[in-house]
Amino acid sequence: MSGTRRLIVAIDGPAGAGKSTVASRLAARFGLLNLETGAMYRAFALKANENSIDPGDTVALGQLAARTSITLEPTSSGNRVLLDGTDVTTRIREAAVTQAASLVSVHPPIRQWMVNLQRKLGADGGVVMEGRDIGTVVFPDADLKIFLDASPEARGERRYEQSGKSSPQEIILREIRERDDRDRNRAQSPLRPAPDAVVIDSTHLTLEEVVSQAEALVTARLAAPA
Repeated sequence: MSGTRRLIVAIDGPAGAGKSTVASRLAARFGLLNLETGAMYRAFALKANENSIDPGDTVALGQLAARTSITLEPTSSGNRVLLDGTDVTTRIREAAVTQAASLVSVHPPIRQWMVNLQRKLGADGGVVMEGRDIGTVVFPDADLKIFLDASPEARGERRYEQSGKSSPQEIILREIRERDDRDRNRAQSPLRPAPDAVVIDSTHLTLEEVVSQAEALVTARLAAPA
């Protein structure tokens, strides 16, 4: 491996574990591109919603995927998400899109389509990619694999604070448990740590402590022999 630009860092974990924040911090610290795979699923879910497609209809979703283009453009303030050439960076954060993304992502044809896209985006290295199956499926040979975890209660509390307490905390916790169940029990690419992943449980850690541990892992990997 020739320097930082060739490194592939895979970050996986359940909803609300802090993957996006840690990935963006690592990308900025080490000069890597931050490829946010969750944004890709959200973009596709947005298109499915706009086309009134049932998120449970595998055939219709597969047909939609065949005529869908999703691009991530890294910027100094985060990824710009383009759906068929249109900037949807803000729209994919809407609550309805978040819920739909969880539903459309369980279908094997959609996951395989996304995996192919994600591999193309990170093929040249120099990336930190976060998602649910990066270290197990997308890049099983990644230079470093990190699995971020935390209890559902801790993740629910964080999401509650991040939402400005706009939704009842018990509803957020229920949604996280439902998402966990779908992610961990789906037929293709279920959520689980890769055998060689470093697991960081952030239940009782601050964000800075988690980032510090992750940065130390990247630093050690860069210092290791090729």
